[in-house]
Amino acid sequence: MSSSPAASEVSPIADAAPLSLCARAPHVPADRLVAEMVPPPRFDSVRFATYLPDPNQPSQTEAVRVLEGFAAGLGGAHAAGGGRRGFLGLGKARAAKAPAGPRGVYLDGGYGVGKTHLLASLWHATPAEPALKAFGTFVELTNLVGALGFQGTVATLSGHRLLCIDEFELDDPGDTVLVSSLLARLVEAGVALAATSNTLPGKLGEGRFAAVDFLREIQGLSAHFRTLRIDGEDYRHRGLPEAPAPYSDEQVTKAAYATPGASLDDFPHLLDHLAKVHPSRYGALTDGLTAVCLTDVRPVPDQSTALRLVVLADRLYDREVPVLASGLPFDRLFSEEMLNGGYRKKYFRAISRLTALARDAKGLVSRA
Repeated sequence: MSSSPAASEVSPIADAAPLSLCARAPHVPADRLVAEMVPPPRFDSVRFATYLPDPNQPSQTEAVRVLEGFAAGLGGAHAAGGGRRGFLGLGKARAAKAPAGPRGVYLDGGYGVGKTHLLASLWHATPAEPALKAFGTFVELTNLVGALGFQGTVATLSGHRLLCIDEFELDDPGDTVLVSSLLARLVEAGVALAATSNTLPGKLGEGRFAAVDFLREIQGLSAHFRTLRIDGEDYRHRGLPEAPAPYSDEQVTKAAYATPGASLDDFPHLLDHLAKVHPSRYGALTDGLTAVCLTDVRPVPDQSTALRLVVLADRLYDREVPVLASGLPFDRLFSEEMLNGGYRKKYFRAISRLTALARDAKGLVSRA
């Protein structure tokens, strides 16, 4: 029996053939970018009470305590005295008064210590209606500026109580200056800030913290942030068994046909397709999928492709979409040069998240 059957050779187990990511080219309007600035589906139900601190890492328990107090302090009227504005911030808000004490928190730690869990928990715990709170990655925030313009983004977000920024990108100087300028305007309007970040190029070691880099890059905003250092190992591997070995092409294809709402793509073709879709649309690329099935996983050929794959892995992880694959295991996606370079933290995060999604996909094979 061949280990790489064509889709046409597989018995029609499901009512329809699997979907294909390569056949999708979604358009994402600006209003969707605004509406989707909430914690992703994976973090819908997380709360401080569901965060499980490592008993060997007291900084994790301390972070929960501090963030709970920070959230409670954001109750009451908007710091600028203004109410909710319209989509483009129509209407005037009263002049802002400089709030007492830091109006921002920065969660400083390695990948997999639960920074996003804590950031989303802060969003949920802040006593304000969802329309007064925004949550997104750095990339999503820059995409919003691209869609609305700088002034439009300031107007849209300046009526918010809280803005949470996950994975603040310290490796793009131009975008860092843009977002720092945006945050300065929002602080003036009384918006509270919370952020996590990655590591600057050249800062090696996934356990090396980025607080000094972060505070330097946001320049005049550093006084507004309190740094919370969160030590620990990657929780996605804490006490868990090894990731499942890759399956055969036949097993992956059979599972894709047996799983309604699953996609099935050849990995090299998918990498080519990602180059044709802006990363801001990768979330929409995965809309409605119940699983992603990939055949012929092989090493990523270059850094540009690798960085696009990191964004896709983040969106799949956010949406809890299992990933079933044949070919090489996910810890062999990136070359030694990549894993020792300036973007290594991103690549290790992608490996960690794809490995977690591979565990989630194990049941697809047994049910096929």
